[in-house]
Amino acid sequence: MIPLFVRRGLALLPAVLLAGCNTVVMNPSGDIAAQQSHLIWVSTLLMLLIIVPVIILTIVFAWRYRKSNTAATYEPDWDHSTQLELVIWGAPLLIIIALGLITWISTHTLDPYRKLSRLDENRPIPMGTKTLNVEVVALDWKWLFIYPDLGIATVNELAAPVDVPVHFKITASSVMNSFFIPALAGQIYAMPGMETSLNAVINKPGEFEGFSANYSGAGFSDMRFKFHGMSAKNFDLWVQATKAKVQTLDRANYLELEKPSQRDPVRHYASVDADLYHAILNRCVGAGDVCMDKMMMSDARANAKTYVASNAKADFTSIFTQRLKQDNATRLSFNTDAEICTASPLTIGKQ
Repeated sequence: MIPLFVRRGLALLPAVLLAGCNTVVMNPSGDIAAQQSHLIWVSTLLMLLIIVPVIILTIVFAWRYRKSNTAATYEPDWDHSTQLELVIWGAPLLIIIALGLITWISTHTLDPYRKLSRLDENRPIPMGTKTLNVEVVALDWKWLFIYPDLGIATVNELAAPVDVPVHFKITASSVMNSFFIPALAGQIYAMPGMETSLNAVINKPGEFEGFSANYSGAGFSDMRFKFHGMSAKNFDLWVQATKAKVQTLDRANYLELEKPSQRDPVRHYASVDADLYHAILNRCVGAGDVCMDKMMMSDARANAKTYVASNAKADFTSIFTQRLKQDNATRLSFNTDAEICTASPLTIGKQ
């Protein structure tokens, strides 16, 4: 027989082991994260309305109808109860309806692309409040933050004033990552050649952890940064200190920064190329690279001219299909790999 004090100690062991855990997701410092935390609590409690009774009844039934309890009623021919069926199916159905309604509302309310309408549950955004814009680039394996309105940039350090809406534009240099500051808001993917957005606000000053929540290679585990929530005065001082640095971030410096590296120190850039983020997003930082947006616009114009010149009633899909068939036929006309290697490249669009 295990002594009573030992059993009590074993019961308290999980609580002791979890005492050092950081429950920042459930104790956030930003309004968006607070709403997400509230959603988690409500959803969990609704599900527990079913889970807890099922667990309790499982234990009760196992104990009541154990083999040694001959006093329990034994009815081998019992097969139906309308009241029991209503409880078994009705209660979960109501929970699912409630969860679906809450999820639908929260999905729209917490849309990361949606502009903020409040600082927290008690305060709307004051008239005339200016949003802080931050351009985020996930590199291998570090984070680049560009403040386009302030003309500065940082590596592995992010700062924002308290109670000021922040609009993040997020992309990546090579592989997909996930931008995540648990105290601020949920994670948002960063993908090369694409842009995602996040609108959030920090309500408490402090130093918070930020990191990539998506595996991206050898340096992934050290792809972390500090997010500083500051008072307006301290943020202005931080901006001034950054502008006093010597380093600048132009395209040549970015190409060096973009190279894979691990455990990079914090860096501050006093100035940054105004078109750098656009070039990163459209993958045309290097000299002579054609930006994706210009390439797509050129192709669209060429297809539009082809459509108008054809005087046909076919839509763009038909034209694209016809062009694809022509390209495939041209490729199939080559008989050897050598011919393919020496052939002139195919050009889509106006010749």
